[in-house]
Amino acid sequence: MLKEIKILLHKEIILEWRQRYALNGILLYVVSTIFICYLGFHLKSKQLHPIVWNVLFWIILLFTAVNAIGKSFLQESEGRQQYYYTLTSAEAIIISKMIYNTLLMLLISAISYFFYALVLGNPVENTTLFFCNMLLGSIGFSSTLTMVAAIAAKATNRTTLMAVLSFPVVLPLLLLLMRVSKNALDGLAWSVNSSDIATILSITAIVWVVAYLLFPYLWRG
Repeated sequence: MLKEIKILLHKEIILEWRQRYALNGILLYVVSTIFICYLGFHLKSKQLHPIVWNVLFWIILLFTAVNAIGKSFLQESEGRQQYYYTLTSAEAIIISKMIYNTLLMLLISAISYFFYALVLGNPVENTTLFFCNMLLGSIGFSSTLTMVAAIAAKATNRTTLMAVLSFPVVLPLLLLLMRVSKNALDGLAWSVNSSDIATILSITAIVWVVAYLLFPYLWRG
């Protein structure tokens, strides 16, 4: 299965490189959203409040993740899915999708943070904690939204179902990430955030296990 995952991951990267307009559109969305936030907040107050800075950053990442990862299974035609069904296992498909989306989300998060800090300032006191939290958020968003996209791909109205299912699933994870980021902005120690970080890791691990166990039944359906 490791060989299958490697081949499928390579396939995802090649397809994304050939269809660079999708990635370019996502990056354009991030940059334009940050610039709108700059015009709407920074020019008036000259300094964005750390709480507002934190909330806006995660809102941008959330909607970017939905747009970027939502196409994981939605862009796959039924014929292509049947072709994959004859070649590889369902476990290899879902794991390769989740790994690829994690790598994509890490790239988008890094670029978003760079432009966000460049335009709206960088009030983060504990940088290591913030980057670790951003890493956990990228993994959590990618794994959760990949599974939701797999479920929505089996429905008729895929786009609407993706938006409806993703919000209640991602909301608890988003609240934890925002709390840890707020503590990182305040410069609090790691020990203060240990329980929240453990909860984020637990949620992400549960999603991976559930996806691995249940996706084969969804795939055969």
